[in-house]
Amino acid sequence: MSPSIAPAPAPPAAHGRAIPGTASPVVSTPTIRSATRRWLFWILALVFVCAIAIVTMIARGAAAPAGEPLSATNAAPPGGMAVAQVLAEHGVKVVPADTLKAAKAALAKRDDSTLLVFDPDARLDAAQLTQLARLSGNVVLVTPSFSQLRAIAPQLGQAGAAKTSALTAGCGLSAADRAGTISGGGNGYRVIDTSADATACFSSGKGISSLVQLRNETGTITVLGAKQVLANETVAQRGNAALALNLLGSTRTLVWYLPSIGDVAVTGLPTIAQLTPPWVSSVALLCLCIAIAAAFWKGRRMGPLVIENLPVVVRASETMEGRARLYQKNSSRLHALDALRIGSIERLARLCGLPRTASTAEVVAAVGAVTGRDGARLSGILVDAVPANDRDLILLSDALLELEKAVAHAIAG
Repeated sequence: MSPSIAPAPAPPAAHGRAIPGTASPVVSTPTIRSATRRWLFWILALVFVCAIAIVTMIARGAAAPAGEPLSATNAAPPGGMAVAQVLAEHGVKVVPADTLKAAKAALAKRDDSTLLVFDPDARLDAAQLTQLARLSGNVVLVTPSFSQLRAIAPQLGQAGAAKTSALTAGCGLSAADRAGTISGGGNGYRVIDTSADATACFSSGKGISSLVQLRNETGTITVLGAKQVLANETVAQRGNAALALNLLGSTRTLVWYLPSIGDVAVTGLPTIAQLTPPWVSSVALLCLCIAIAAAFWKGRRMGPLVIENLPVVVRASETMEGRARLYQKNSSRLHALDALRIGSIERLARLCGLPRTASTAEVVAAVGAVTGRDGARLSGILVDAVPANDRDLILLSDALLELEKAVAHAIAG
């Protein structure tokens, strides 16, 4: 005899028709309000993400420098228009160029010229840089990269960042001596070929210099790591203006060349390997190794298929053990105990001669009358007690077995 259990709900109607003997289902048409309430969380999450993206775009736009840095036509703080205008007032013809073709044309017309190259995005390749260096006898490279140095001045190398405090000339270069000191910061360079005819100025210690002038058979190449001496916002500090004017105003013409996207050499469409970041291959190989290791770790050999005629007879002990493992895995002690109680109550009802429709309370009363035990204690064993751990579950299971034996002994007389 099982405890009183609420009847299961009726199955839903098929294709909108009510099943005979059941109540007709209530069909409610979804409204905009109910649909919005259902998707409210995702709507708010989407709005939040869009707001974060808009704020990030605005912040990046506000933080971005105004105009092109060190451009001779840019009057914003990061531009270089102030130096260009002062040089023009002193008789130097400043020719801004943003393409390689324009720079070549300007250098071809004037012999006494200085070429300033500032290419922070490395848009020029080695062949273009080498060709530029041959067009002018006085080249000024502003914060060149490793590849740019290797193409034009292989005798020099990068040396990290320069110190941020004031830098003192400390060399025999006339332009640097006239400046005296400049504001710190920028990149540092060092002479790696001791046989080269080079002069290093504005040292930060340990062979790091912010200005290195190299003389070779084609002319003079000056590497300037302190680009702040050319910027509008810092040109008036210390001796920055003096260094910029004396360094760039030594000839009648100054070609101020800032390479643009049009100078990038196009060799055809890039391949997938060129577009793929270099770390992707390593990560993909690592993921493959992890997947293989996980397959060996979690995989199980099922063995060959076994053909068995249907219907298959499954022993009751297998079902019982399978459910017991599920209960144990999920720590469903009360569920397991209820299954034992249902069987005990049915057997006790038969022993006491009660009908199948008898309730649990009637079974408890009959067992109490037969054994003379307290009804509250019997109710706790059969219904109320909740096992807190495996030990309690075993004790209650033993109590059920002992109660069935006591009832059978009492009835047998």
